[in-house]
Amino acid sequence: MSELTPPRRRRRRTDADRSAAAILRAATEILAAQPHASVEEIAVGAGVSRQTVYAHFKSREVLVSTVIDAITSEAVSEMDAAALDEGPAAEALLRLLDASWRTLQRYPLLLSTLTAAAGTEAKDTRHETVFDHLDQVLKRGQERGEFARDLPTTWLARAIVALGHAAGGEVTTGRITLPDAAEALARSTLRMCGADPSTIDDLVDRRGGIGGPPSTAAQAWE
Repeated sequence: MSELTPPRRRRRRTDADRSAAAILRAATEILAAQPHASVEEIAVGAGVSRQTVYAHFKSREVLVSTVIDAITSEAVSEMDAAALDEGPAAEALLRLLDASWRTLQRYPLLLSTLTAAAGTEAKDTRHETVFDHLDQVLKRGQERGEFARDLPTTWLARAIVALGHAAGGEVTTGRITLPDAAEALARSTLRMCGADPSTIDDLVDRRGGIGGPPSTAAQAWE
């Protein structure tokens, strides 16, 4: 019997891993559409019992936090692929913003509602990599003279993240579309960083927008 124990344990571990993965997938999909969905609804979507959900995630809060962590990792992967050390820093900064907003496009309600409910410490931890990416681009832009040097990059990075949250809130309330919010955020960010005003329109227009072509609706924010 002892020789059979390890394979059985491996099978049980594999089954448990598959079950946890199914729950996480279902939670991500369901919470994206219904941010306040119950554990019971998530369990039904995953094809497991409520007790099985709690066996893997001790509370709804833990499950929600795990979902947000997974989405954050997805966003960071997009940022890592944005070639931030290539080309003009202003263009790299817009690629970085677009990478993060592509995640918001996939999970609009999830990020705006659940991230707002997360603790401040958890937010700061999740944002560390985002801040690092922003700081990298901002420093390069200041060193090359593309951005003004009168403000520290650490402050600018946090201000950009705050602007991103504000833009996400506008999308959630329906006051502006996601493409328009992304365009307004791009313009606001470049201005805040001290980019040459004569280049901003061209940079934003060539970027192409999020989820569609640039829209003139964002002019209302200017």
